[in-house]
Amino acid sequence: MRVISLKLLREFWEKHADAEDALRAWYKIVLGADWNSLQDARATFPHADGVETKSGETLTVFNICGNKYRLIARIRYDYKLVNIRFVLTHAEYDKGKWKE
Repeated sequence: MRVISLKLLREFWEKHADAEDALRAWYKIVLGADWNSLQDARATFPHADGVETKSGETLTVFNICGNKYRLIARIRYDYKLVNIRFVLTHAEYDKGKWKE
């Protein structure tokens, strides 16, 4: 898979240093993945969930650091592309603004 972009991950771990190792590991695993569906992503990350936004787009939510943080991405399986949309604390995620 191709991942866009490492910049969002880096910006997040600069604020939340405890997330750096987990985000780097997630990034490395995803680069080596060959997913064709959410089921494939779940085979790698069992707690990944597909969540529909208000606009009808489905985003995939990954738990980071034992669910302390959430990584939200749009995955285009047909293009082998993972576009990171948000990396949030659990409290930010719960506010739901990312679904708009």
